[in-house]
Amino acid sequence: MAKKKIRFNKQLIIPLAALLALALFNLIVDPSFFKITMSPNSAGHQVLSGNLITILDYGSELAILAIGMTLVTAASGGQDISVGATIAIAGSVILKVVRGDDLKVESLHSPIIVAFLVACLVAMLCGAFNGILVAYFKIQPMVATLILFTAGRSIAAWINKNQLPTVEVESFKAFGGYIPGVPIPTPFFIATICVIIIMLVLKFTTLGLYTQSVGINENSSRLNGINPQFIKFLTFVILGVCVAVAGLIKVSRLGQINYSNTAKDIEMDAILAVALGGNALSGGKFSMISSVLGAYVIQFLTTTLYKFKVSSDALPAYKAVVVIMLVVLSTPIVREKLAKLKKKMTTKKEVA
Repeated sequence: MAKKKIRFNKQLIIPLAALLALALFNLIVDPSFFKITMSPNSAGHQVLSGNLITILDYGSELAILAIGMTLVTAASGGQDISVGATIAIAGSVILKVVRGDDLKVESLHSPIIVAFLVACLVAMLCGAFNGILVAYFKIQPMVATLILFTAGRSIAAWINKNQLPTVEVESFKAFGGYIPGVPIPTPFFIATICVIIIMLVLKFTTLGLYTQSVGINENSSRLNGINPQFIKFLTFVILGVCVAVAGLIKVSRLGQINYSNTAKDIEMDAILAVALGGNALSGGKFSMISSVLGAYVIQFLTTTLYKFKVSSDALPAYKAVVVIMLVVLSTPIVREKLAKLKKKMTTKKEVA
């Protein structure tokens, strides 16, 4: 009986190589980077702490965003740069619903699930707004999403009348922190659920196939009975749901919101996660697992830079270098040259 070959996703090579490089760097420079301890958190519960736990924690909300950003990139060949501002809107909506008119809340005025569903609706409307501009008005994604990128944080501040409410309720803070008795950060479990859901959707529906088809050749997909406009629109709406989940995690961490700084520059990290996953930023074929892994690698890089006292203002510069490298490597001309080089090396090896 012939043995069944195990298929390996080649797109995983890039994020896995980056992960290995970062791990080796930290292992050589400072092995204590990998130290994990059990210590009490602010609520007095014994939880795991350390750099690796931080990566799991903050990388999880980025992984959730990477899910939606991957679909938008694959379908539209562009990126949504408004996700940070939309997270601020979703977070502001959640605080408004749970606090009522109180500035400092010690008991919730509405159930958290109600606040989250309202935030989902608002974030999906924001996604639908972007989707309509891109899909039906044919506006380039980065230009279309620039509107909410510019106005989103002002809208978030307007929702709560520019006030800074505080929610001091443990059940609310658990979504961005820890569930009592569970030492692993809650965002990791939320991200795991989101990944499982999207993988099941991609497996049992035609969403993935249609998204890739539209991204590869919109005209051809239309001739095959696919509605490209609707697929693009749908991906932006799905990204809106991801934004709402990330918004819940963000405001839950501290029980409050800073309209100007909440999720600042997170759109760059989300785009970088998609690129690091080996997905072409021009659209088409994608690997969701590679994007999710890329998100954790980005957080690994961020945590490493913080560990070595790199200023938060300088972080975008380091990440920009990575973006440039990945974008250049993903261009057709570079890929063609790499393919020729590989073919040449293979030929020489066979001759030898």
